Amino acid sequence: MGNWVVNHWFSVLFLAVWLGLNVFLFVDAFLKYEKADKYYYTRKILGSTLACARASALCLNFNSMLILLPVCRNLLSFVRGTCSFCSRTLRKQLDHNLTFHKLVAYMICLHTAIHIIAHLFNFDYYSRSRQATDGSLASILSSLSHDEKKGDSWLNPIQSPNMTVEYVTFTSIAGLTGVIMTIALILMVASATEFIRRSYFEVFWYTHHVFIFYILGLGIHGIGGIVRGQTEKSMNESHPCKCAESFEMWDDRDSHCRRPEFEGHPPEVVMHPSKVVELQMNKRGFSMEVGQYIFVNCPSISLLEWHPFTLTSAPEEDFFSIHIRAAGDWTENLIRAFEQQYLTIPRIEVDGPFGTASEDVFQYEVAVLVGAGIGVTPFASILKSIWYKFQCADHNLKTKKIYFYWICRETGAFSWFNDLLTSLEQEMEELGKVGFLNYRLFLTGWDSNIDKATDILTGLKQKTSFGRPMWDNEFSKIATSHPKSVVGVFLCGPQALAKSLRKCCHRYSSLDPRKVQFYFNKENF
Repeated sequence: MGNWVVNHWFSVLFLAVWLGLNVFLFVDAFLKYEKADKYYYTRKILGSTLACARASALCLNFNSMLILLPVCRNLLSFVRGTCSFCSRTLRKQLDHNLTFHKLVAYMICLHTAIHIIAHLFNFDYYSRSRQATDGSLASILSSLSHDEKKGDSWLNPIQSPNMTVEYVTFTSIAGLTGVIMTIALILMVASATEFIRRSYFEVFWYTHHVFIFYILGLGIHGIGGIVRGQTEKSMNESHPCKCAESFEMWDDRDSHCRRPEFEGHPPEVVMHPSKVVELQMNKRGFSMEVGQYIFVNCPSISLLEWHPFTLTSAPEEDFFSIHIRAAGDWTENLIRAFEQQYLTIPRIEVDGPFGTASEDVFQYEVAVLVGAGIGVTPFASILKSIWYKFQCADHNLKTKKIYFYWICRETGAFSWFNDLLTSLEQEMEELGKVGFLNYRLFLTGWDSNIDKATDILTGLKQKTSFGRPMWDNEFSKIATSHPKSVVGVFLCGPQALAKSLRKCCHRYSSLDPRKVQFYFNKENF
């Protein structure tokens, strides 16, 4: 017994840690979904099988991550070679790689069985609550429409009482990938029995390569978002602890409780003048920086067309947004689709975000931002982020001065940006930093203005200028005001304007590297 402990102590310890992690992950996830207020309404339909399904899913992900490591021969050879200084006992554990591979496979099978059984109960509960007409909370939650104007705030994936569980299983991403992964797992486990492996090795070898379909299915299984929790915004407005009991009064105007909203919303749509639409989308695993852009596709308009749009939201906000101006067939069709959103809300797919030159704006002591028309969008993100940084008193902000120029042809283009500039004006005044932001709005096509305290077009304290900027004068003033600063010039606009600004950067940069230097940066998609 003593010799066995000496020879196998590390194996026992390793297996104990692995089993302990499985137990910890299962219990932690189970308690999360069983106790969290976010999933209160989901539990009203599914009960404890929700927590069982999610806990087993987490353990499945964990063990599926480990299953390939023991059979990566090159990795094992590398570890064995680099661990030459380790004791013989530790190095001998690498010889048990296939045993551990089998143990992980058994654990995957166990959690797969738990996951499937739990979801069989879940779909039965979904079906019963969708068909119920007793006016219970579960039936009310199940009847939340999939086609509401504010959109897609459903909790039950079964959209109508006539829809069968089989239909949902084979038409949803989660259901279809679940079936594919289960078949792949059965084939791999069945062909790995000792009889088939010894007598029909090629069957074992080839069927084991369906792990590719298993891993791919695992990666996209959760995209459908069948299990949903209440959004944070909805919980703040109508927390289930105080509103669940009064569900019969959710639709009353006098009630302080509103219908709960759940994750998976379509874009929030805001229509602006000058044929500009703003799409606000929830952040779910989406991380961004100022000035970045995304590619957007609308399958109902075109399956293959992806168009770039700069993010107009700040990283500090709990959503990300883009502004789209009608400038062609695709954008016009998209805006028209959202104008008719009371019929069907179009599906939007997003790829990104991707970096641009504007990400470096906070690396300069002085920044000059120039936007032409809808080209103001990257600077909306920057200015919003500055507002949040001042709100939080961010002392790491390196930028000391910002010059902002916006050039537009018509007055309507200014309207959607006014609120942000007004907030910045007020914030700078309250903090005693009126000089931090110097912005100039230029309206081409007009030639006069009226002398009032605020601008008659925008309502801002900074008057709108008419015509185009005299860039030589502007750069000369900046160079005089900041004789020893590094100035970053950022443009989102046409090539002709880029040519003029690039020449000014060269002209007004000092030959002495200790004096003012202008660096030109342009947005390119």
